[in-house]
Amino acid sequence: MLQFEHIWVFVLLPLPFLVFWLSPEFKDSSEAIRVPFFERLVKLTGQKPAPSAVVLGKNWLQRTSATLCWILIVIAMAGPTWSGAPIVKEKAARDMLLLVDLSQSMQEEDFTGKDGPKISRLDAVKEVLGEFIARRKSDRLGLAVFGSAAFPQAPFTEDHDLVTSLLGELEPGMAGPKTVIGDGIGLAIRLFEPSKSKNKVVLMLTDGNDSGSSMPVAQAAQIAKENGITIHTIAVGDPETVGEKALDVTVLQDISKTTGGRFFVALNRSELETIYGELDALEPEKLDTVSYRPKRALFFYPLIAIVLLNLLLALLMIFSARWEARSNA
Repeated sequence: MLQFEHIWVFVLLPLPFLVFWLSPEFKDSSEAIRVPFFERLVKLTGQKPAPSAVVLGKNWLQRTSATLCWILIVIAMAGPTWSGAPIVKEKAARDMLLLVDLSQSMQEEDFTGKDGPKISRLDAVKEVLGEFIARRKSDRLGLAVFGSAAFPQAPFTEDHDLVTSLLGELEPGMAGPKTVIGDGIGLAIRLFEPSKSKNKVVLMLTDGNDSGSSMPVAQAAQIAKENGITIHTIAVGDPETVGEKALDVTVLQDISKTTGGRFFVALNRSELETIYGELDALEPEKLDTVSYRPKRALFFYPLIAIVLLNLLLALLMIFSARWEARSNA
């Protein structure tokens, strides 16, 4: 439909008429004779006429043209635009970070693969996480890893093929042999800083306990909570393992409890699939709907009309002058 961006400009429409009505006319009190053959008289006498000697009359065509031109100028200044049909676009309403433990212990082959043989913990995570990513069609996903240090792999993106590809390239020990859970959460907080999403979720997968983080885990979890980040922790492996490879279940539970997330334990691939199914229910896909109308500016049409109108008037005046000259000849 047709709209005007500056509709208040139409109050200027009567401006020329107000100027004509309020401004005083030019008057000269000297004596004068009005003759229809003024130009011939000037040529014969050789005298120079005063500024007020020539009175140019305006015909109806000139008055109509001037009025139309002013109306078209006001219409152009009002900013006419054509608004098209509304276009509705859906966009992701959640940013989800996949935070994967790449410590050396993730190479333990105590999970059963999709086809039967034993596979490493990380391979099981990659298999099931890949299927989980395929189902999250409307979320913006990011990928980060941690071992002896934490590293970002993919920024938040709707290009899930990119995230899946980078996930497939992960190998145990790539980030070092240790498990710095606190630093991993700290990295997640930094990655969420530019995010404008109201739903910020972290899925953290680990098979160990914190070993040497520069940021205490409890402090990192509290800062995540203050930044509106929910962390779901998934313990991959046997929680009864002892030694350096033991799972610190209490710490992982505290992380989830502090941030309002859930804690899960995956002893095998089947349980891992079940956990992702529960996460689908806990964190259903969310979409923000954005609608807008495409607009096309039309201000140049009145301006083109003014040019054409004045060209037509000029042609008519030239034709009229030539016709009058022939008639007087």
